[in-house]
Formats: sequence, C-alpha cells, structure tokens
Amino acid sequence: MDETTYREGLTVAGDDSRIVKCMQRALAGEKLTVAFLGGSITQGCLASEPKLCYAYRTYDWWERSFPEAEISYWNAGIGATTSHLGVARLQEDVLSQRPDFVIVEFSVNDEDESPHFKETYESLVRRILLAPWKPALMLVHNVRYDDGGNAEAIHRPVGERYRVPSVSMKPSIYAMVAQGRIEKRSITQDDLHPNDLGHEYVAGVITTFLEDVRKKALMLGADANAGGEADPSDSFLPLPIPLTRSSYENVTRYRNYQISPVENDGFKQDNTPQQAIADCFKRGWKASDLGDRIKFRVRGENIAVQYRKTVRKPAPVATLYLDGDRSRGITLDANFTEDWGDCLYLQTVLEHGNLADHTVEIEITEESGNAECFYLVSLIAG
Repeated sequence: MDETTYREGLTVAGDDSRIVKCMQRALAGEKLTVAFLGGSITQGCLASEPKLCYAYRTYDWWERSFPEAEISYWNAGIGATTSHLGVARLQEDVLSQRPDFVIVEFSVNDEDESPHFKETYESLVRRILLAPWKPALMLVHNVRYDDGGNAEAIHRPVGERYRVPSVSMKPSIYAMVAQGRIEKRSITQDDLHPNDLGHEYVAGVITTFLEDVRKKALMLGADANAGGEADPSDSFLPLPIPLTRSSYENVTRYRNYQISPVENDGFKQDNTPQQAIADCFKRGWKASDLGDRIKFRVRGENIAVQYRKTVRKPAPVATLYLDGDRSRGITLDANFTEDWGDCLYLQTVLEHGNLADHTVEIEITEESGNAECFYLVSLIAG
C-alpha cells in the first residue's frame, strides 16, 4: 500500500503532545518502553513468527527511528479478550512496566454498539491517561475484513473525547479490500486475523502517523529535561467529564495469589507457574465433582468471573450465586460451542450495583463424567 492510503487511517488526530514528549526523550537517548494491550491481533495470531506481528513491527520502527535510545518491547495481547478484561489487568500486565508509549486495540473484540464495552473502554483510556508518569497513548481500531465490522462506533467517541490519536483499518486497509484493490485472502485467511502482509499493513497505518509526529519532535529537538523531573504541564489533565459512568476505572483482577476463599469444599488451587501473559489458564482454582463449591468475598459495584470454556467436552457446569441468593443462579457452562481452542470467558455478575462487600459462591451443578475439570481463572471486582 502507498503512503496516501496509510494516511486515510488517521481518524482522530487528537493531541499528540505526549507522543512528541516521548519522542523527545528518545532523541535524548533515554530508556523507553513501548507497550501493546489488546486481543489476538495484538498477540500476533496468524503472524508466521512473533517479530512479524504489527506490534513488534511498530516497536521495530521506534528502534530504527531513535537509535540513540534504549527501547524495550512489551506485548500484553491475549486472544479473545475485551476491554473489560483489559482494564482489569491493566495494572498488573501493563502499568507495572511503567510504559512510556501504549497502544490499545480492542475494536474487533468488544461488541458493537454496546454501552457496557463503551464504559469499559473509556475506563481503560482514562486509567492510562491518569498514570502518574503520563504515558503517551494511541488507539488502534482493527476491523473484520468480511463486512468491515468493528466497535469503532463506541470506541471513536472516546478517542475524540480525550483527544487521543487514533487510527483505523476501516478507511484504509478495509477500504482497499472493499474496492477490490487488495485481494482479501492476500492479507487474512479467516477475515479477521492479518497474515504477515496484513500485519505489515496495520503497522504501516500506525507508523505513518508516528513518522509525522517524529518530524515534530525533530523540529523541537531532544528534551532538555531528559533524565530529570517530568514536565508538569499536560494538556490532557484534568480529564473531561466521562461519556459514561466510567465505573470500571478502579476494578481489580484477583487470582489465587491475590485472594483467598472464605469457604472452600473441593476446589483445588492451581499453583502452576505462568510462563507468559497469554498463558492464561494458570494460578486459578479447579474442581470436577458434583457439589464442589467455593465462596469469595469481594468489594465493588461491578463484579465478574473468568473461567475456561473448553473444546474437550463434556466439561462440568457450575452455578454462581451472588450474595447468597440461590433463586437467581448464573450458569457457568465450561463447554465451548466453538472449535478454535479453549476460551478465556468473562461473565459479568454485577454491573452498577451497590458499592459494598459481596459474596460470590460457585458450585459444580453438573459434573462432566470424564477427567475434564471446571477451571476458575479469576474474579474481577471494583
């Protein structure tokens, strides 16, 4: 694709001052971390090797563009996950690395026109912008190449509200596919995940914008305050009034080393070490037998649980009871109806409820009849 087509992807020019500042620090030879948070496309699904995914290609652009700097790469993509999990794991998986530049990508994972995902996405954006060291943020909107669908209708207003630079594959790469100027199968095998060439194009849309920002940074020169106190001026702060309730800004994800059950009868703690961020089914709890139950106490107005839906069927079915109300059980069916692999499934339990202590009880109500277990990955509350 040519540069003109790449430029069509800029949907929100926004305020690039944080990115400029980050690049000035790079020109001054500072150590920087570029981080990526998103779903399977960010993780690099269908790229033939990790270094050919769009995230690594974007990091490579930073390295080549700022040879004076020492730049680290941090990829926090997890396939089939949404901005709901993104905001819940943001602190542990991303902000703990104190990234200087962050890309967020959830537009083919969040549901279109969903108030819930508009709120979790806005909460995620606000939480990054409010980080004390003021990281630069960029929003990326991928697309489904069969119909051009994505959640941009709810994500773009968030980018506009906070003036966060945003790029989209819909008016750029997908437009070329829709016009017949790019053969769809040359860039994706499943109409969703880019192949190596598709990842190259996605990175091209991102880095074309970044190259324009780099020219601004070059004109301003290296940051005179590099290595010293951060510039207190920040045009992003204070943040504007949220578009939604933004009640997910303070949610926390709890795994078995972060919370203990108040009652447990039959669930076993899994202490297998987690090898990578996307190595999801570790550090949870598992059970198999009818009547096995576990109870937690958490505080929040929003509560969710994560569990594994598996392709190895039949698997157990559990029922969740909130605050002891056994008349309103929520079914947690571990049998996955699709066949692409096990799914890290997130079930909302309470949204915009009373900000108070709540109990979450999970009981196995249908056993599998084979060796497959029910795997509880985490609780999310806040």
